[in-house]
Amino acid sequence: MPIEMPRGLPFSVDTWTQASLRKRHHFLTHAHRDHSVGIANFSNRIYSTCLTKSIVLQHFPQLDGSLFVNIEVGQSLIIDDPDGAFTVTAFDANHCPGAVMFLFEGEFGNVLHTGDCRLTPECLQNLPVKYIGSKGKQPIFRLDYVFLDCTFAKYAQRMPSKYSAIRQVINCIWKHPDAQKIYLTCDLLGQEEILVEVSRTFGSKIYINKDVHRGFIQSLSLSFPEIISEDSTSRFHLFDSFPKLYERAKEKLEEAKANCQPEPLIIRPSTQWYACEEYSQADIKIRQKFYEAVKDQFGVWHVCYSMHSSKEELEWAMELLAPKWVASTTPNCWAMELDYVKKNCLASKIPASDPLWKILDIRPEISIDTGESCEPVHYSSSLVIVEQVQTSATKEVHGVQMCTSWRGFKNLSPSSKKPNLTLFGRARFSLQDLTPSSLLEMKSSGSNEKASQTFPISNKLEDEALCQKKVATEDCEKLEEIEKEGGEDVTEVFTQVSDEEQRGNYKAFPSSPIGLPWTFNEKFKKLYRSMNVPVPRPLPSLVELNAGRRAQRRF
Repeated sequence: MPIEMPRGLPFSVDTWTQASLRKRHHFLTHAHRDHSVGIANFSNRIYSTCLTKSIVLQHFPQLDGSLFVNIEVGQSLIIDDPDGAFTVTAFDANHCPGAVMFLFEGEFGNVLHTGDCRLTPECLQNLPVKYIGSKGKQPIFRLDYVFLDCTFAKYAQRMPSKYSAIRQVINCIWKHPDAQKIYLTCDLLGQEEILVEVSRTFGSKIYINKDVHRGFIQSLSLSFPEIISEDSTSRFHLFDSFPKLYERAKEKLEEAKANCQPEPLIIRPSTQWYACEEYSQADIKIRQKFYEAVKDQFGVWHVCYSMHSSKEELEWAMELLAPKWVASTTPNCWAMELDYVKKNCLASKIPASDPLWKILDIRPEISIDTGESCEPVHYSSSLVIVEQVQTSATKEVHGVQMCTSWRGFKNLSPSSKKPNLTLFGRARFSLQDLTPSSLLEMKSSGSNEKASQTFPISNKLEDEALCQKKVATEDCEKLEEIEKEGGEDVTEVFTQVSDEEQRGNYKAFPSSPIGLPWTFNEKFKKLYRSMNVPVPRPLPSLVELNAGRRAQRRF
């Protein structure tokens, strides 16, 4: 499924949800069903090509056609917006009839949304020259953001071009002149080119059963009506590829054998059979024959035909375009499979003043404990790539620098007045528990800095951190006074909470995001009250929590 655009962008692309309704402008790259889910109930203006509009209206006749604004390949439109006008240009996506990529240029930066695409040299050379680099050189202007179709980003094998795959289909037919019936499983929007070339090469129309392929024949009638035949005696038939392809293929083969006819030719142009990872090692060499048709054990001939870019093509395209940030439109997070993204799309490489942060609608924060700039995490609704950046303490996970001292999450979600209390909060922050022995250790070592580190700092302002440090330091000093004046053991200050106190309504310590697992005796409570600081609240026990949950379930 396509993804929502970041909050800093005034438009949505291929999404028709409640979240995209909040955007002021809406774009549709092509007419595949997975990119138009929910569009039937949409009532805002939609920008698309004329052919995409026609196909969508056939699929969703209840949709108001007057909502569409045509934008064709190579055409640019200037769109007025309260935050500043921006320009959008459509480019051929090399995917299916009517499919385009959109290039957005405005005060928010330069954004390329590929939709579904097959990026080839011919496809990229249509983009503005200023955004295309050369070998070893970056382009004059770098794209701030590329929303990229990463369908085969995990598939390392090289795939033939669409033209080469079509030639394989034709060659396979030439090699079987005795086949009286040829079934082509080309019933997806985007595979029309195969049917057209077969029809032109052999001078025969393609029989399409209207009852079985009603939606496809409607789309094909808009682009190539001349190849459609209603004569079932035609040599070439459109064959339904999904579901139960092999069961229906077996029926056709057995039917021909029973009638003493030559074996029919069943050809499936697709990449799924090649990209499938669930096959034995014995099949690998067979499935790596990308430049000729391959027959499987069920009698179906396969040709590697792809409407999506291979990983090699994606890497090559990103090296030429050199964008600052890349997000996968589908599937989620697969842009991280690309070497270019791992090496170049780190927030640590992007200055805080870069327009990219305006797109994301977040800003760099200052790390309280280090004072160094800590760039924000990439975020957008249902987004894809989540990359954190290099700070004073980092670790590397799957080739990406991950921040372990992050302090910049507060802009990504609605603010909350209440701290985020968790039962195992200290373990989550990897901090030492504050115990009598640890306080004694701090007192004996004379280190006030250790006391300041006792309370974790998470999503707090710097003045709050200083306040915590001051309170903790004063606590240590008070402990010294207690021991000198009263001569009592400091460990006696800490006592277990009585049942009556546990049932009381304690207030959590305001400058700490977690409670403490113990409380103080009355003498030590007076110390907190004298400083106008609430006594820390103990954490509830697991027994109490589980008992409460069981009571709720019984209720």
